Amino acid sequence: MREPTESGAAPRRPLRAIIRRLGREPAPLAWIARQTWRPWLVVGLVCIGAFLGQLDATIVQLALPTLGKTFAAPLQQVSWVALAYLVAFASFLPIFGRLCEIFGRKSLYLAGYALFVIASALCGLSTSLSELIVFRVLQGIGGSLLGANSISILVAAIGPKQRGKALGIFAAAQAVGMSAGPAIGGLILAALDWRWLFWLAAPFGAAAIIVGWLALPQTETTEQDMRFDWRGAVLIGPALIFLIVALNHLSALTSPLTMAFLAGSSALGWLLIRHERASPRPLVDLLLFRSRAFCCGAIAVALAYALLYSMFFLMSFALEHGYGDSPAAAGLRLAIIPVALGATAPFSGALSDRLGAPLLSAAGMACCLVALLMLVISGQDSGGGHLVAAAAFALFGVGLGAFIAPNNHSTVEAAPARLSGEAGSMLNLMRVLGASLGVAAATASLSWRLEDAGAGQSWLGATGPSLLRAVEASLMIPAGLAALAAAAALCAASPRAPKTA
Repeated sequence: MREPTESGAAPRRPLRAIIRRLGREPAPLAWIARQTWRPWLVVGLVCIGAFLGQLDATIVQLALPTLGKTFAAPLQQVSWVALAYLVAFASFLPIFGRLCEIFGRKSLYLAGYALFVIASALCGLSTSLSELIVFRVLQGIGGSLLGANSISILVAAIGPKQRGKALGIFAAAQAVGMSAGPAIGGLILAALDWRWLFWLAAPFGAAAIIVGWLALPQTETTEQDMRFDWRGAVLIGPALIFLIVALNHLSALTSPLTMAFLAGSSALGWLLIRHERASPRPLVDLLLFRSRAFCCGAIAVALAYALLYSMFFLMSFALEHGYGDSPAAAGLRLAIIPVALGATAPFSGALSDRLGAPLLSAAGMACCLVALLMLVISGQDSGGGHLVAAAAFALFGVGLGAFIAPNNHSTVEAAPARLSGEAGSMLNLMRVLGASLGVAAATASLSWRLEDAGAGQSWLGATGPSLLRAVEASLMIPAGLAALAAAAALCAASPRAPKTA
């Protein structure tokens, strides 16, 4: 029996005990926990979350004109339907990465699924553009909870011998989700109402919550240090928001508003780094970035997704407005990329354990460069151009699949085991930043090429042939990104790169 205090009341329970009680995780079903295939069930569950989280980041791309007509709003406002998700997803990743260490990964992962499902349903029920944007922010927060937990849960469930294969499947799920978004979105718009773009994810997410409750293991270790870096959280959110908004308006680099966002992001980033260096329990542990292997690998992740997104942006314009394809037809043709990527990534992840990441990374980016050259040739071929373009899309997907999985594996392995959660969150953040960079660079290049051709910066004033020539010239952007990604991956694998203890 506890001793009463001087006031006669029992002493207050320590804050740490309260937090642990609130964060107590449900145990997995005993029968499932005994099965040898349980680790791969966990991998499948995490991959569904990765696929849905990345799919909803891109599925609205082809729907923006439709949403503009539905809500009678200009495209500048409608673009926030896509941007709001990316901003929320990225800005909360580091924060959730730390909170998951305090409260436990299973509880917050399931909470992320629940929020994602509810927000998806609400997006489909929106009656105004402002409602839709608010619900997209909630959806992005749910996706961020999934992204902050995914790699740590996967690494804890799979042994070292099969980790490369598991990370390859995970990388495929993420990349396929991101790249299949426009294709699936185009097909849904052709057959159903725009609201089904959001309702599609709800039943899969609901099923994943049930499976996750029964199968996900409880967090094995409990964080002893319960301190949360509130100052870092206040700084990192606005810094990432300003950076992503600036990247998405990079085509108007001389705009005072764009310059203000870049300046604000730089200032907040400098304050964040200064604070994190002095913080006893930083939100972003800068020890991660002392490893050259991790830094270069993370940069390679960003460049690979910038390559993917710049390619999708340019080829969407080429197919729809250059060749005159319908959104559904353009979506089906672009679907070749995620199909090839998804078929390659699991094997490349396992193969990297035998051959090493450098060889596969270099070969993957070489395939992407050859594919870009084939697209230039197909644009000049009036006869069999479509067949050459289809083969180029397939080769491009194979190249990215061969690059992403080995690079992800080696980058995660370069991080200390205790920082695996932060490393996973950082890789997801680099994907979002890379996607924004790729679209921004492709937009700026295409606008400049069209203006140089006398069509003005708007593609609406360009003829089909002039637009195709502008796209062909702008393919230098993904080509440069592919070369830089290969260089970063090779730099990460350099023997001189120090290993982090």
